[in-house]
Amino acid sequence: MTEQINTQIKGAVESLIFISDRPISIQEIQNVLEGIDAATIEAIVEELKGEYEKRSSGIRIVQVGGGYQMVTSTEYAQFIKKFYKIKHSEKLTMPALETLSIIAYKQPVTKLEIETIRGVNVDGVLKNLLEKGLIKIAGRKEVIGRPFVYATTRNFLEYFGLNSLDELPPIEQFVQTIQEKENLQSNANITPLEQDDIAIKENYTSSEEGVSGIRYKQDNTSTEINSNINEDKAVSQTIDASKELQKNSKENSNTE
Repeated sequence: MTEQINTQIKGAVESLIFISDRPISIQEIQNVLEGIDAATIEAIVEELKGEYEKRSSGIRIVQVGGGYQMVTSTEYAQFIKKFYKIKHSEKLTMPALETLSIIAYKQPVTKLEIETIRGVNVDGVLKNLLEKGLIKIAGRKEVIGRPFVYATTRNFLEYFGLNSLDELPPIEQFVQTIQEKENLQSNANITPLEQDDIAIKENYTSSEEGVSGIRYKQDNTSTEINSNINEDKAVSQTIDASKELQKNSKENSNTE
């Protein structure tokens, strides 16, 4: 391949990534540049990425959502925000992030399963996430009533700057943190006894036989112990994962 042809192909790849309003895949580029193999296109994309980074360009090429997309560099985010004088995008609420995390880690999942984990009604949250295009109805579960099952979309990957679901933070990394939080919370509910509480107070009752009874002072309130610590670890894991996703979305918002 001559240098002129290589330069032309390189420019074509760059222009295709630039004009695409969503991440463009290698296959889509191949469909336009007939006769160019995938390895060559990938090499050209990597070369372009290197050139942008080397000259501290305000544009970057990132791999996201199964394809490539041009985004602004985080180095210049402050100037872009100043120019538009608006925030990058509407942020998701914590209930939305929690619901989205449950769907991401347990998909396909029904509304009832989500509500069982969260412990609240999620009709409004699901409607909002569907309108934003972050989730979709993936089918029906073959049980009584055949309820809809929900799954994440490609927009979900783009929103959080992920190339695939494999890049989600692993559930296992939250287990130790969750156990530590549960132990701290359990200990926080226990108040040390005072001297008056542990002292035995003898109260002599007046009776014909003059028998004295010993009565112990007891607190009417008892420490509530959670016996379901190990029940469905996905509850805590997915909610903690939502915080990690929120962190990723904040980082990704500076690159779009």
